[in-house]
Amino acid sequence: MKCAILSIGTELLMGQILNTNSKYLSEELNNLGIGVYYHHTVGDNPKRLEALIKETFKNVDMIITTGGLGPTQDDLTKDIISKIFNREMIKDEYSYERIKGYFKRRKKAMSPNNIRQAYMPKDSIILENNYGTAPGFILEEKEKIIICLPGPPREMKNMFNDQVIKYIMDKEKNYIHSKTIRLFGIGESSLEENIMDLIRKQKNPTIATYAKEGEVSIRITSSSKDEEEAKYLVDNMIKNIYEKVGKYIYSTDNEELIDVVVKKLKEKSLTLSLAESCTGGMIGSKFTDIPGVSNYFDRSLVTYSNRAKEEELGVKKHILKEFGAVSRQTAESMVIGLKRKTKSDICLSVTGIAGPDGGTDEKPVGLVYISLLYGKIMVTRRFYFTGDRNKIRIYTMLSGLNMIKEVL
Repeated sequence: MKCAILSIGTELLMGQILNTNSKYLSEELNNLGIGVYYHHTVGDNPKRLEALIKETFKNVDMIITTGGLGPTQDDLTKDIISKIFNREMIKDEYSYERIKGYFKRRKKAMSPNNIRQAYMPKDSIILENNYGTAPGFILEEKEKIIICLPGPPREMKNMFNDQVIKYIMDKEKNYIHSKTIRLFGIGESSLEENIMDLIRKQKNPTIATYAKEGEVSIRITSSSKDEEEAKYLVDNMIKNIYEKVGKYIYSTDNEELIDVVVKKLKEKSLTLSLAESCTGGMIGSKFTDIPGVSNYFDRSLVTYSNRAKEEELGVKKHILKEFGAVSRQTAESMVIGLKRKTKSDICLSVTGIAGPDGGTDEKPVGLVYISLLYGKIMVTRRFYFTGDRNKIRIYTMLSGLNMIKEVL
């Protein structure tokens, strides 16, 4: 099934509101094996909205709209769609009672305008709104489907998850199974090159690669009338991908790298401490975002200045003077001092030049050293990252987490 997402609202075109709905729907539809072919945004203009819906239906089977279901005169989604589908608008009593109940529970007077929200195109499937006043609806006509959802993200997400997913699954009549592989240490273009033969042969399951800052994901989606066959198709494709890029894979369950690291620390009952310079506590904050991690994460010392490295970690002045704060020797001295101070099972230190200033020909912006100490294992790596200050710090954070994951 080919799908388009249509976001309605002049405030979106003016940049007053960030359109997170399209991103959310695209991700969820891909999980269901539904191909999203177009994203459109249109203002509250009836002629342009009507023209866009008609034109879009020439290329897709299903349109999902968000927005334009409110009580004001510029909320015209239902009126335009009822015109396109040649359906009269009729008052849905059940929706009307729910809207009245919404205001009654909040001890607020219902505006006469809200009555408009209870009017729906004839023969439409009504979608209940459990978090607002605007019901959604679904219309079917000659193998074309339009699904209209409210604009507020909380209302839209709950309506989609609770009612629309089941509708789509019933329409597809197939079991959809999807898994996402997460990789670190390989770029999207290199990944694609390594698995190009699988991409070229793909039919069922399908393969889609996605890149975000510092890492890459592969979503594998299968469709079958048999649930077990759908799962087998995905698992077999994962096996094939492992054979080609297995050393970069850190999760086959769409987990974040930090979640994988914490899970492994828990499994092995190990403790971790950090000494951060250029990341300034960024790595530590990833751990403290996770509830209950204090059993495994001891501390993160932000030793940004040379003085802090000396006082907190015992780094010798002569090392800093001879080799500099950003050096293999300093990184290793930091991690040894951290181990001595904390007695944690695993210790990790980071020192680098995040920029935009501070670089030289010998030590350019983006130079980073990371040292890890685990038992008798000492690993120190040098990295050269490119990009702005924030990007360099993100890559440093992810590289540090990946080093911890590798020793576990």
